[in-house]
Amino acid sequence: MAALPGLALLLLLAWGGPPAAGQKRKEMVLSEKVNQLMEWASKRSVIRMNGDKFRRLVKAPPRNYSVIVMFTALQPHRQCVVCKQADEEYQILANSWRYSSAFTNKIFFAMVDFDEGSDVFQMLNMNSAPTFINFPAKGKPKRGDTYELQVRGFAAEQLARWVADRTDVNIRVIRPPNYAGPLMLGLLLAVVGGLVYLRGSNLDFLYNKTGWAFAALCFVLAMTSGQMWNHIRGPPYAHKNPHTGQVNYIHGSSQAQFVAETHIVLLFNGGVTLGMVLLHEAATSDMDVGKRKIMCIAGIGLVVLFFSWLLSVFRSKYHGYPYRYVFL
Repeated sequence: MAALPGLALLLLLAWGGPPAAGQKRKEMVLSEKVNQLMEWASKRSVIRMNGDKFRRLVKAPPRNYSVIVMFTALQPHRQCVVCKQADEEYQILANSWRYSSAFTNKIFFAMVDFDEGSDVFQMLNMNSAPTFINFPAKGKPKRGDTYELQVRGFAAEQLARWVADRTDVNIRVIRPPNYAGPLMLGLLLAVVGGLVYLRGSNLDFLYNKTGWAFAALCFVLAMTSGQMWNHIRGPPYAHKNPHTGQVNYIHGSSQAQFVAETHIVLLFNGGVTLGMVLLHEAATSDMDVGKRKIMCIAGIGLVVLFFSWLLSVFRSKYHGYPYRYVFL
């Protein structure tokens, strides 16, 4: 019976000693990882990682922090224009977090370039760039932890909303000052002011219906082609297939678009409008019959051609649309 207390002590040490030591070791490893990331983040908002750093600091436990990783291909020989555009927005987002008063070690921003970490791409079965993935503090990334770039675009504001949804960290995006808008407004006011000053005695040009109609038409064409959507969502200009090298200028979904797509639609709308103007002039002008016939034929040709192309774009985005005009 006297041996029972000693046996109980041995059992207590056997059950309590190693787990406590293991927990302490785990806390030390976690502290080292956090300190390392904080040190790098103090020097650069987006931490560049290779395969070893990614496996040690992002994949391997323990981890009590989230890491937003941008997988990209920024080297010039990769010719990834979208990667460069997305990187600029990603840097804005990371800087907004790094220099905010709410900055903590709860979340870090990192980057893996294909030429510096191709083994990471292979490990994750990743074959396209850029791609944004959130690696949460606990567990593995889920479906929602991969950013839907084709749908949301890569604007820093859209990325910030996604980060807030996945990590509960709200980042107020602060962009560098952009003086293009004020400069253009100042130039426009200067031109108008100069015209008023030079032609102060004759302001008939301000009542020119053709000029105002042309300005209004340009504005309408820009808005109906999706320029405001581009400004809000910040989509890529186009998409290059990394396997075939084919560049797509028309997005295959009705829920998204490329910047190039809006330019194409703007051109097609402008062609249809020009054709309608020619038809109107052919019907109402006082020119001789021969010239009016030429204008009429040209107008009909422009309307048929560009409206057919508009329908083809519509069919490519709304799969199963049964109608077409002339061309597929």
